[in-house]
Amino acid sequence: MLLVTGITGHSGRYFLDELIKHNYEGRIRCVVRETSDTTSLDNSGLRIEKFEGDLSNNSLFNEAMIGVNTVMHIYNIHHSPMIVKAAIENNVSRVILVHTTGVYSQFKNASQEYKNIEKEITKLIENSTGKTEVTILRPTMIYGDLCDANMSKFIKLVDKFTVMPIIDKGNSLIQPVNARDLGAAYYEVLVSPEKTSGKNYTLSGNQPIKMIEVFKLISKELNKKTVFISVPLKAGVLIASIVKILTLGKIDYIERVQRMGEDRSYSHKEARADFNYKPLSIDIGIRLEVKEYLEKQKV
Repeated sequence: MLLVTGITGHSGRYFLDELIKHNYEGRIRCVVRETSDTTSLDNSGLRIEKFEGDLSNNSLFNEAMIGVNTVMHIYNIHHSPMIVKAAIENNVSRVILVHTTGVYSQFKNASQEYKNIEKEITKLIENSTGKTEVTILRPTMIYGDLCDANMSKFIKLVDKFTVMPIIDKGNSLIQPVNARDLGAAYYEVLVSPEKTSGKNYTLSGNQPIKMIEVFKLISKELNKKTVFISVPLKAGVLIASIVKILTLGKIDYIERVQRMGEDRSYSHKEARADFNYKPLSIDIGIRLEVKEYLEKQKV
């Protein structure tokens, strides 16, 4: 049985689409909240069993692992150590974890927590006498539709403001990955255990692009004339820090601003070699998302 977390989330929904497209024949147990919209699961035609519960409940994992041989954990990197621990204790043979390229960041605030999580997982595996194999998938900035937490916000900002501040002239490189490509990658990793078990993969977009070029593409698709004003990284971090203090920590963009000042382009050659990973080009991806945004504005 396959256990999946986060299947009703952003990239999880595209993973479900791949399972449906390929008529996945195995049994699937999906961990969902009581309040989750599971219509897509109910109408999938797949052998899906819904397991309701809150992933912050440690005891949930052991119960959810009964009869499971493979785990696809999409929901939240912070639950990964508990997932792996429960998998080892229940003799699950394979765990696939969706993490983040944030682990590569030069900023300690942005990366240390992720590094600690992966170190903890490594220790669990090293100290285990079982045969649980862990594969880690590290997407870059995820976008693809208005449910994302990245490009959709950029689109709204460019649409709303004629003048846009941008960190350090927007010269830092990014490599956003479309959620559709992630759904396909998750599926290929799932069905290719002989090639992918025990490995780590970076899942980046088609090619690196400067942040300023991303904003220009958005502006073009919106048919806007946008003026971009460069803001020094230190000033951006200071503003984000003040906002965090004023909102008592409810709005915390410090890490996001910090990472906008560094190059975040990473090769996906291992994924391409092992499971023919071919991500969508950024211009097509942005065009699709802006089109969705404009259609929603008409409603």
